Amino acid sequence: MPTLMAFSAFTVFLAIAGLGFVFLLISLVFGGLFEHLDVAFDHDFEHGGPGFFSTRVMSVFVTAFGGFGAVASYYGMSAPAASFVGFVSGVGFGSMIYAFARFLYGQQASTDVRVADLVGRTARVIVGIPSNGVGQVRFRIGEELVDKIARSKDGQAIAEHATVTIDEVLGDTVVVREGLKTEGSLRTEV
Repeated sequence: MPTLMAFSAFTVFLAIAGLGFVFLLISLVFGGLFEHLDVAFDHDFEHGGPGFFSTRVMSVFVTAFGGFGAVASYYGMSAPAASFVGFVSGVGFGSMIYAFARFLYGQQASTDVRVADLVGRTARVIVGIPSNGVGQVRFRIGEELVDKIARSKDGQAIAEHATVTIDEVLGDTVVVREGLKTEGSLRTEV
């Protein structure tokens, strides 16, 4: 009778491992199918990047739980002890996948330009700004040149190639004034 219990526990753990592996393959092939269908388990923990309860991490957890539980039951451990071994192994492997996914997510570059990055920045007018009209300015953020639609703060015309300072941001438009900013600015070549 103990052989039958060990065999059935072994079979159950193998079935769990197989099910987890199938879900892992599905999530890898279809790119997180459940995230696209908005069925993610960690929806309330929206923080950007992969979550600990994402389908890939959970699939690895279930696969490791079943696989290590099967190995433990094969070597004669009771079902509760094999479940504990499977759980600890699942948490370990799931944590490794989560840490690796967070690392990869952290390596992504962003081209977002925040308002705080613009205000006070020196720019050059590349399309003249007519009186009470709009033109275009160019400035450098890091190694990237950024062009923005611009209007003058006082409504006066600003000639092409003039150096201006960005005073505020209104949507996709920046409001500029002619001249460099006065408090310790560094000139930016554009």
